[in-house]
Amino acid sequence: MAAFEYLALDPKGAPRNGVITAPDETTARQLLERRRLAPVRLTPANDTGPGLMPNLFKDRLKGKDLSLVTRQLSTLVSVTPLEEALRAIAQNSDQPKVRAILGEVHAGVREGYRLSEAMGRAATSFPPLYRAMVAAGEASGSLPAILERLADLLEQEQAVKAKLATALVYPIALAITAILVVIALLTFVVPKVVDQFDSMGQTLPLLTRIIIGISHVLGTYGWILATLLVIGALAFAQGLRSPGFRLAVDGGLLRLPVIGRLLREANAARLARTLSTMLASGLPVLEGLTLTARTVENRVLRRATEEMAISIREGGGLSAALRKAAVFPPVLLYMAASGESSGRLEMMLSKAADYLEREFNTFTSAALSLLEPAIIIVMGAVVATIVLSILLPILQINTLAIG
Repeated sequence: MAAFEYLALDPKGAPRNGVITAPDETTARQLLERRRLAPVRLTPANDTGPGLMPNLFKDRLKGKDLSLVTRQLSTLVSVTPLEEALRAIAQNSDQPKVRAILGEVHAGVREGYRLSEAMGRAATSFPPLYRAMVAAGEASGSLPAILERLADLLEQEQAVKAKLATALVYPIALAITAILVVIALLTFVVPKVVDQFDSMGQTLPLLTRIIIGISHVLGTYGWILATLLVIGALAFAQGLRSPGFRLAVDGGLLRLPVIGRLLREANAARLARTLSTMLASGLPVLEGLTLTARTVENRVLRRATEEMAISIREGGGLSAALRKAAVFPPVLLYMAASGESSGRLEMMLSKAADYLEREFNTFTSAALSLLEPAIIIVMGAVVATIVLSILLPILQINTLAIG
């Protein structure tokens, strides 16, 4: 299935923008006509479309930059014309990349293109999901409100990422330090002690012989092991480019006890939040799922989201599609079913996102709070084992000397 961005006219002659998935362009046009839309332009989703310049920027706006730009734009467009708002944000930015990208978007608006179309000039900075919501805001005349919802959505995502990054800094640094200390002990300390034991001609304890063997392997074949690890990592990274291998790896991650739960909750929260925002923006659930599926990194969850879009296209509801997919937390299914039955799907999806985000934050905080002492305990046990392996022969020698 391919994705196509379209510009079409509804029965009243009003322009409609969006993204539609279909096997080919002909089928996409037929699907639009079934919706009583007359296609004006239909282009692959990754293209910038005719009449627009190709993407000139290899760099893209990072999540933090895009969030800031969206917040500034949502504030300014409510009090100044769009062209002036874009020019002011571009001129006041201290990053050349942001100035260049916004300058190109500003040029497109001055040439008469709509904001969503002008953003196609920097398609890597403004993804299809983002542009579709902007197009919906332009069509409904509520662009400031849509940009504000987008800014809230992006800021929430950045807050979660920043919290995880901050929480993981100390455990990662601690783990790296522990590994380096153990390697240093086995590589430099143990061999010098072994030389002293060899001159005594005594039979060493089993634990000492095991540690000596590990030390010998690291000292003699350490570079080979390091090379094999690098080759293995490169081969694994290359294998992830294969759809089948990536699907198997992502499926394995979902089956892990802790990581699987975190992945499901994080993706479910993002799906619920995005769909809620898109419904509030006036976009249908089908387009929301179609666009959201392309942003899901886990291939198993991405396939499930795509199958949900197909199910809804065939006439099913969101809750039925979630039940059929059977990969997302049950709370999302229950809240979606409740929203459909009460006619308040947008609100119930927002509440589901709030709940899942709280669960994710609570579970992550608890797991990370246990990770630090776990690393310390493991490091202490390993170091104590190495020290004990050195002390045992000394105690053995002292016993023999006393006897």
